Amino acid sequence: MLDTEQSNVLQVRDLHVQVNTKNGAATLVEDINFELKRGQVLGLVGESGCGKTVTSMSILQLLNRKTTTIEGSITLQGRELNGLGEKEMRKVRGKDIAFIMQNPMNAFTPIFTIGHQFIETIRSHTQWNKKQATELAIEAMHHVNLPDPIKLLKYYPFQLSGGMLQRVMIAIAACLHPAVIIADEPTTALDVNNQKKVLYHLDKIRAEYGSAILLISHDLGVIAEMADEVAVMQSGRIVEKADVFQLFDQPQHEYTKKLLNARSTIHLDEAVIHWA
Repeated sequence: MLDTEQSNVLQVRDLHVQVNTKNGAATLVEDINFELKRGQVLGLVGESGCGKTVTSMSILQLLNRKTTTIEGSITLQGRELNGLGEKEMRKVRGKDIAFIMQNPMNAFTPIFTIGHQFIETIRSHTQWNKKQATELAIEAMHHVNLPDPIKLLKYYPFQLSGGMLQRVMIAIAACLHPAVIIADEPTTALDVNNQKKVLYHLDKIRAEYGSAILLISHDLGVIAEMADEVAVMQSGRIVEKADVFQLFDQPQHEYTKKLLNARSTIHLDEAVIHWA
């Protein structure tokens, strides 16, 4: 048992999140248990409002501490995150655990260039000077096939398309080789071609750096393609957790069966997609 726990990069135990409202406390998620091993992709699926994003925000300790109560244990490489002070959490976020948001436009400050934001992120977690950080940013952008990174670093977020911004965000998330990447609906705002690129780069990061990925999505096609294991959420609880093949071939829970039956099946011609 101990060996298993030590091999887990991220371990969530008995997570329970409540929010204080005018009408009293409301439970957002309860009895959430899962773990992530190095290089593993865990898919977290369920309809909107089931608690997927609340779970990820709890792990990152980004929920408002004045209005929400987080109970349970969240350990990253053996270190307890729940209740960690904001100053300490800032050191963890971006370096040990990275976050890829659903909407890339919201991830960047519009008044600063891409380069400024990328380089400051690197420098806040390392002892590197501006030149070294710039070189790493350029290299990381090359890794996600972004054209002419030196030029792109001088651009402001509004000058890049959603697909390019998403790849910049992946480059920032991956460049410090975090133990865990939380990707919250990373392909939602993208067309099919850019979706494929983003998934390809996430898979490459997992393979090259051994980062574990918590992939949150309502898109079962994305989950089928990327995940090793899948956890299904309904009304703030995990109702089923299984190996990806087992879940798609032999779903046990009624809600999982309904989710699988509700998905649309569009067959894409793989040949028309080219990596840029």
